[in-house]
Amino acid sequence: MSGLQAMLRRRRFTAGVSLGALAAVLAPMWPLTARAAAPFPDRNRTLRIVLGLAAGGASDSQARFVAHKLGEVLQIPVIVENRPGASFILATEEVIRAAPDGYTLMYAPSSVVAQNPQTLAQVRYDPFKDLTPISLGARGPLVLTVHTSVPARTVQELVAYIKANPGKMSYASFGTGTSSHIYGEAFARQAGLDVVHVPYKGGADAAKDFLAGRVQYYFDAAPNAIQNTATGKVRMLAVAAPRRSPMLPDVPTMGEQGVSGVDMPSWLGFYGPARMPAPVVEKLNAALAQVLAMPATRDFFRQGAYEAESSSPATLAALTRATYDQWGDIIRKLGLVRQPQ
Repeated sequence: MSGLQAMLRRRRFTAGVSLGALAAVLAPMWPLTARAAAPFPDRNRTLRIVLGLAAGGASDSQARFVAHKLGEVLQIPVIVENRPGASFILATEEVIRAAPDGYTLMYAPSSVVAQNPQTLAQVRYDPFKDLTPISLGARGPLVLTVHTSVPARTVQELVAYIKANPGKMSYASFGTGTSSHIYGEAFARQAGLDVVHVPYKGGADAAKDFLAGRVQYYFDAAPNAIQNTATGKVRMLAVAAPRRSPMLPDVPTMGEQGVSGVDMPSWLGFYGPARMPAPVVEKLNAALAQVLAMPATRDFFRQGAYEAESSSPATLAALTRATYDQWGDIIRKLGLVRQPQ
């Protein structure tokens, strides 16, 4: 064999060894690549909607109704996972840590993305960098409700009663930094009230003490307000919105009763972790739009004075920014910026 032939054989052998070594390194990665490219939704996966509130409240009922319908549309199991506590921080952080594969979503009130980051020192997430907007879910007002042990049938009468009993009355909220807390604080500042704030882990927990009369009033989600009023132990005094709710036409607004600055509309939306693939976001958005447009969904939400409403991801992103800025102005005026719980 000539020297040239021997050299060529050695080169072919070296190349073969190098390719073999490379294949051995890449082989374990091929299944991962295949899984990453798997079509969404995978019939063997379960999608979970994380909710930072206790079971039994209005948002929980809405999430469970949507989950059932969404499962039918996507043809995969969809469950609701309750992670109450810390004003939705625990639930939000869990979603942020989840794989951005479309199988973990969050159904959250606007306070989670527009208020908590500006009021709670414990918040470590950025709503614009750490979450992917998927779709708007619902719009609806908060309602000022009062326990029937308080002899007040209008906002003015409630103000007069609180002033006659300074420091003796308390109001509930879904948690520190939430819209119900900020509304309660804004109301107290506007009317010059000496009251105590009592935060809870969600509407269901707050309702227990509220119905028992251990807290006297609070700005509640409309579905909870309607349900609690039906017990005969609660009265609705005002809607905290710019205009009356079509579902509660006989309940006047706070502005109509002489209290301004407590009229921000509230909404809920669906978010996922950051860096979700665009095709997955599109499929989830389309599926949610289909569910939220169903007559059954609209009827269910209207029973609680909420309007089921979907949106594009871009629209929800813009709404998140606008609401964040609007609440920021109120939060700064009230001096509630980055308070510890």
